[in-house]
Amino acid sequence: MRAIGYYKNKPVTEPDALVDIEIPKPEPGPHDLLVKVEAISVNPADVKQRANSAPADGQARILGYDAVGTVEKVGSNVRLFKPGDEVFYAGAINRQGAYAEYHAVDERVVGLKPKTLSSAEAAALPLTSLTAWELLFEKLGVPYGTKSSREAILIINGAGGVGSVLTQIARRLTGLTVIATASRPETIDWVKQMGAHHVVDHRKPLDEELRRIGIPHVKYVAGLTATDRHQDAILEILKPRGALAMIDDPEIFDVVKFKRKSLSVHWELMFTPTLFQTPEMDEQHRILTGISALVDSGVIRSTMRENAGKITAANLKTVHALLESGRGIGKSVLSGF
Repeated sequence: MRAIGYYKNKPVTEPDALVDIEIPKPEPGPHDLLVKVEAISVNPADVKQRANSAPADGQARILGYDAVGTVEKVGSNVRLFKPGDEVFYAGAINRQGAYAEYHAVDERVVGLKPKTLSSAEAAALPLTSLTAWELLFEKLGVPYGTKSSREAILIINGAGGVGSVLTQIARRLTGLTVIATASRPETIDWVKQMGAHHVVDHRKPLDEELRRIGIPHVKYVAGLTATDRHQDAILEILKPRGALAMIDDPEIFDVVKFKRKSLSVHWELMFTPTLFQTPEMDEQHRILTGISALVDSGVIRSTMRENAGKITAANLKTVHALLESGRGIGKSVLSGF
């Protein structure tokens, strides 16, 4: 079957940073679905893996987490799905990825694709939806569905993939005042479309920006990028006993400074359940099932910004380069081989 992978960690400008290859079709394990892949999207995790995770000599690493497709075959212990089901999911970071015509994925982290979206539109959602949901409701402990609240959340990088979903669910499923950061006219417009009450500029000191809009302190901060650069401002912004949740990888982060205000600090990585086979792994199936229903009822929209064409090494390199530039908005997807 056709797939796209890499043999060595190389800059995206190199011809063989990603290459088209042929590999055997996978066989599903006991809990697995074998999915015929119809569309994928690209995440920062893909870029980090390509740059930093070297395959064994002579072996190809296949990237890709977000995928939409049709179940072709199921493992012996599968109970949630059957052949012919249209599904979407974000997969696992410790297995071969979804840049391939067929992909094996554990059913416990899979949901039925939203009926109202195309495969390309649906491919934009799984990883970012799981990350945003777990960050907001599990890590920060924001009450789901409670509309009466005087609290606010600051989302750093509201126009990125996770920020685009987090802004939507915080606005529509909680009573929080949603403040998102953006710095360019196109990203400011996008964040407003996603539902932010206020937009502030992350190129300026965030504490000054919040004072400018008349909300100097918030209970929650979502650090989606450059959290270390904004650390002092976050300490000033957060109310005593507030909470910060991060998804990025700061080189240095001094958590001791958060003690004086009794602030809680959380890490969010939606791959943790599959990495460690945690007992609550099937919670991701339930989250994606809920996201699908929210999309079909019009509460959440796809965050697809562009369809970058067919699933090829050349097109994937273009999207990887866009993400590395830091100028991506929403999600870029690819569909078909």
